[in-house]
Amino acid sequence: MTNLSRASRKNLAAGRKAILRYPCWLIIGLWCLACSRPAIVVGSKNFTEQVILGEMLAQMLEDRGVPVERRLNLGGSFICHGALKSGQMDVYVEYTGTALTAILREPILHDSEEVYRKVTAEYGRRFGLAWGPPIGFNNTYALAMRQEQASELGIQRISDLSHHLGSIRTGFGHEFLERKDGYGGFTRAYGLDFSLPPRGMELGLIYQALEEEEVDLVAGSATDALIEKLGLTVLIDDRDYFPPYFAAPVFRPDAVEVYPALGVVVRLLGGQIDEDTMRKLNFAVDGERRPERQVVREFLLGQGWIGQTTTGKPGKGN
Repeated sequence: MTNLSRASRKNLAAGRKAILRYPCWLIIGLWCLACSRPAIVVGSKNFTEQVILGEMLAQMLEDRGVPVERRLNLGGSFICHGALKSGQMDVYVEYTGTALTAILREPILHDSEEVYRKVTAEYGRRFGLAWGPPIGFNNTYALAMRQEQASELGIQRISDLSHHLGSIRTGFGHEFLERKDGYGGFTRAYGLDFSLPPRGMELGLIYQALEEEEVDLVAGSATDALIEKLGLTVLIDDRDYFPPYFAAPVFRPDAVEVYPALGVVVRLLGGQIDEDTMRKLNFAVDGERRPERQVVREFLLGQGWIGQTTTGKPGKGN
C-alpha cells in the first residue's frame, strides 16, 4: 500500500465500502444487464402490418437517441412471445385477442376493455411482461370472398356459408388453423362443416390464392390493404364470434429501466392510429410496393413524432 497515492487509497477504500454495502449478486447483475443491452431489440411478426409497427417503434426510439437492433418479420405470435419472454427481444406489438386466446389460452371475451385488463394482469403475473396502451385500431379477423362469387351465391354473413358447405374451398394461414379462436372455434360457433378440408398456406399468400381462384374463402385482418384493393366482400360476423384484437406494444419492464425512452414512445402511440390510417400504411407497402422504412419515416415526420426532441403529445392527424 505504500506505493499507492492518497487518492488511489481513497478510491480503493470507497470501492471496498460499496462491495460491503451492496450484495455481490446485485453488483454483478447490474453489470451484466448493462453489458447485455448494447441496443434495444425491437421485433415483429411476419406480415406487413407488423413490420410497419415494429419499424415505427424502432425509428421513434432511434430519434430519441436509443440504439436499436431490429428483428422484424421474425415469425408468428408464439415465436415473438417466446423471444420476448426469454429476453432475446425487448418489445413488439401484439393484439389483445391473440394474447388472450392463443398465448394465455383463456376463453374468448368480447368486451375490449375487459380483454385488455385480463391480458395486462396475466402477462404481468405469469411472464413479468408489461403492456403499453392500445395504439387505437382493432385488427380483428375478416373472412373474405371474391365480390362476384359472394354476390352470386348470396353470401353476406358468415352464417350464409352453411348453404354452400359442399362447394366452398377455404384457405387459411397456418396459425389461424391452429389457434383456439381460429378455424376450429369459428366453425363450431357457426355449425359449419365444410366438405373440403381447409388449405393451409403462408399468410402472405392467401389473397393471391383468392384472386387466382384457387380458394373461395380466406381469413384476413380488418386492416389488410388488399381487401380494399381487390374489392373483396368481408362477411359479417353475425354471431359476434371473433374477439377484439386491439394492437398494443408488449415489452420487458427492465428494458424501460435501461432505456426510459421506450416508455415515452409506447405512451405517445396510445390511441393515435385508427383502422383507416393503418390500412393506408399497409396499402403503401403491399399495394404501392414501397419500402416499409420509407413509408414509416414519411408518416412519422408528417405526424411530428420524429425530427424533434419533444416528449409531449404526438401531432394531430388521426
